Amino acid sequence: MSGIIDDYIATLTPRAQGRIKGRAKLVIADHGSVMLSETGAHRGDEAADVVLSASDAVFRNILSGAQNPIMAYMSGKLKVEGNVQRALKVSAILTDEA
Repeated sequence: MSGIIDDYIATLTPRAQGRIKGRAKLVIADHGSVMLSETGAHRGDEAADVVLSASDAVFRNILSGAQNPIMAYMSGKLKVEGNVQRALKVSAILTDEA
């Protein structure tokens, strides 16, 4: 189970470094959560400014570009708690858009 979280940390650390203010949390259903901050990504379940929740498949599709994060949110596949502006910034990091 931890291998999946490690994959997210390896993928997201270079994407998040220096690009995010505050903290965001990705909750991967049935696997755990990943914290994103300007220092990168790490395993954790701390308080965050915004929380994005979805299945592993949905997050992987967003990361690969196969799923638009806004469409995932609108279709109910991606849940967002907290600041929507921050969620948009996090989705840009997930899709690796500058």
